[in-house]
Amino acid sequence: MPRELRFCRNCGFGLGEGPAEYTETVRFQNGQRGTAAANRATTSQQPFATNYGLSGRPMTVAPGCQPGKRRRQMSGMSWMFLGLLIFFIAAGAFTAIVTPIRHGINVGIVKISPPRSYVGVNAFDTTDGGVTFDAVEPPGAPADKAGLVGGDVITTFDGQVVHDEDQIRDLLGETPVGKIVDVVFIRDGETKTTKMTTVSKEVFDRLAKDFRVRPEGKGQFGYETDDYERVHLPGTKMFGVRLDQILQSRPADLAGIKEGDIVTEFDGIPIRTPEELRSRVQRALPYSTVKVVVMRGTELLEIPVKMGKQ
Repeated sequence: MPRELRFCRNCGFGLGEGPAEYTETVRFQNGQRGTAAANRATTSQQPFATNYGLSGRPMTVAPGCQPGKRRRQMSGMSWMFLGLLIFFIAAGAFTAIVTPIRHGINVGIVKISPPRSYVGVNAFDTTDGGVTFDAVEPPGAPADKAGLVGGDVITTFDGQVVHDEDQIRDLLGETPVGKIVDVVFIRDGETKTTKMTTVSKEVFDRLAKDFRVRPEGKGQFGYETDDYERVHLPGTKMFGVRLDQILQSRPADLAGIKEGDIVTEFDGIPIRTPEELRSRVQRALPYSTVKVVVMRGTELLEIPVKMGKQ
């Protein structure tokens, strides 16, 4: 049996295996070589070379072996890490593709969420029986054309009973732009029905901009806009806006409006919230005359007011 196997100190392969084929492979106990080994030694055309490593000691280098290079094989653990890396890369790529599609983003597959519809109110708030809002704006928006005013309570929108503000926002997100919808609402305890045509955000923004830059300017009434209150009219289901401070020598004062008067109508529009009154005052053309209905005590008065300009 062989006592010792010789190995190449440069590449690590045993003599007679790997990329370097050696002629002498086994050293026997008594120093004699077998006949096959002797024949191979005599017929070899590439004897071992002697190389010197960094330590200065000689080392045997097999023919065809390049010093400084050793073939490395991947262990089972390395294969496992490589497999996990490929798995996570594939999972990340799959998620990056599927998630946008699930949320309706166009990534090459045609699935785009429809644009949200607008009706033209400042904001929705949940109230008893449905949702309400403080003002209709801008002028010319669907709610304005439909005759809604701040303080109205919407109970049904496009055939769907409305319970809260989240639901009405969802309905607007599902309603196509330009659709004519039926709206059921309550004003002063009375149920009414109207129709409106929804618009896109671009149209809504254009209407708001057109009003802001209106050449005629905005109207001025002459009351302290921070000193008013929404009040309930005794004996009725109506609300109005009480004016607690009137500015001197301004249109309201000159027309005879008094502090404590409750505005119930402005230029033919029912006034049920302070925000709606402010919106209607700004809409009024400067220097035009508008009819204002107020309750003073128990008396209902109709007072013409010549508007000023802001």
